[in-house]
Amino acid sequence: MCGRFVITSAPAALRQLFGYVEQPNFPPRYNVAPTQPIPVVLVENGARHFRLMRWGLLPSWVKEPRGFTLLINARSETVLEKPAFKKAIRRRRGLIPADGYYEWKSEGGRKQPFFIHRADGEPLGFAAVFETWVGPNGEELDTVAIVTAAAGEDLAALHDRVPVTISPRDFERWLDHRGDEVDAILPLMRPPRIGEFAWHPVSTRVNRVANDDEQLLLPISAEEMEAEAGAVKPKRAVRKAAAASSDDGQGSLF
Repeated sequence: MCGRFVITSAPAALRQLFGYVEQPNFPPRYNVAPTQPIPVVLVENGARHFRLMRWGLLPSWVKEPRGFTLLINARSETVLEKPAFKKAIRRRRGLIPADGYYEWKSEGGRKQPFFIHRADGEPLGFAAVFETWVGPNGEELDTVAIVTAAAGEDLAALHDRVPVTISPRDFERWLDHRGDEVDAILPLMRPPRIGEFAWHPVSTRVNRVANDDEQLLLPISAEEMEAEAGAVKPKRAVRKAAAASSDDGQGSLF
């Protein structure tokens, strides 16, 4: 799974790596979340382009977006058959530039966030599929989902799913949708090789989308993790007490 990620490389460096024609200038992002606009690299008229899309795919056949499930990920095992993705995987594949992502691991009854990145520190490209949703009044919304795979032996220690990352040498193969064929890209939808990624625990400040600063990437010690866990316990006790004393007997609104 991938529910939060990071883009910290300089815009010029990402443009050189991904080879798009535009020259966008954008600030680093340390806590990118679903429903936000994110950069997507795609091929259009034979050239690579940079386009902002909403993270959370909306299939073209959706009538009412507000009642539709937010599709931030597409499972590689079923992407060819699922109605929401089966056309996009053939005709609308993209790459999402990133420098890492977050994952949460359950430890001692709480969820500890980890920052995961390439061991060599290089940027990466998430495999993605996208759709342009057209509303009843002709409005258009470009939307995207990140393709995921079953985690390899090492990353499975954190979570059973990982985003599919495409190597720069395979960018062209992933983005090439001529002929509506998928056989060539099937081998690319796999987890990273063992040892390709590294990770470390980070502060639970990343849990709040409003927090978006470079401090989120810093490793924290076991003592700091314990301190953060201790700070959460009193809040939980207050919520339980509020639920027990609520007038309507239905519990609190927390």
